[in-house]
Amino acid sequence: MARADDFKTSIAGGRVEDSEESHQRVSRRAFLKTATAAVAAAGCGGSLVSAWSGAGGEAAPKTTKIVVGAHPWVYAATQPGYDITPVLDQIFADMSYAGMDAIELMHEPLRNADTVERIGELSRKYSLPVLGTSWDGEMWDRSQYNAILKDAETVVPRLAKLGGRTLGTGVGRAPQHKTPEQLDAQAEVLRKVMALSKAHGVVLNLHNHTYEVENQEHDLKGTLARIPDIKLGPDLNWLLRAGVDPVDFIRRYGKRIVFLHLRDQKADGTWPEAMGEGNMDYVAIGRELKRMNYSGDAVIELAHEQGFQLTRPLRESLEISREYVRKTLGY
Repeated sequence: MARADDFKTSIAGGRVEDSEESHQRVSRRAFLKTATAAVAAAGCGGSLVSAWSGAGGEAAPKTTKIVVGAHPWVYAATQPGYDITPVLDQIFADMSYAGMDAIELMHEPLRNADTVERIGELSRKYSLPVLGTSWDGEMWDRSQYNAILKDAETVVPRLAKLGGRTLGTGVGRAPQHKTPEQLDAQAEVLRKVMALSKAHGVVLNLHNHTYEVENQEHDLKGTLARIPDIKLGPDLNWLLRAGVDPVDFIRRYGKRIVFLHLRDQKADGTWPEAMGEGNMDYVAIGRELKRMNYSGDAVIELAHEQGFQLTRPLRESLEISREYVRKTLGY
């Protein structure tokens, strides 16, 4: 997600197994049907591990439909502690208005058991499934190992109860290039969280800001060398801001990529109000995604520079962005 540290340095969800073959897409209708059933089960205290399978337990059919959701960073950026709990009602209403297939949450509300029930009610009210959540921790710092795992043990089961199936994971920024020892510690925690997620039918994907992919992708490559089978969920705009060509990144990492964060950027390097109002080459990005037969999820994550004054309601920028993704990427 567009966390504050990167923001300040910028120019201004049956069980989904962790394998390429099992990372299957469903149509919007099937997605809504299964996710609504999952949320209903959550309200009854039922298990949602099988919510993404057919009624008889069979795997959902493969299609070319890409689920397009939205991430609420642009709302969180104005909230104390980036906690979206006070504005959840507005977020669900706005994303429904904008025609999103689903919502990717932020992890802060999932730390409160009462909020999980509220999210389930909003998901039913707006027929807006919970796709997953973003989540992060200073995983390179071994002294935080136990706290990070404890947080994951709270967040992941609650996410699964809501029908979520993706965990977009940030590994934390270190004060300097991470040492081999720090990368070892980071990988150790990631393996634990991957196993926990898999046990709850959730697929962890490695999210990036700028710091993971700067300096010849030092951080990312350090993780991949230690966990070759980890899935990737790149933020295409942070790639660009780190000097990495998104098209080349997609080409190089191919089937590792199961999740995308989408955002636009203007020629002067600043963020526009909505996707389609910048000049990132999403035509070329879409061409490469089609060439590799991308079958993951795509989530719009708007962000605005510090001090930016909105010219329209956020829901309208989300709607404009959703239509741009539909026209440009075909999703």
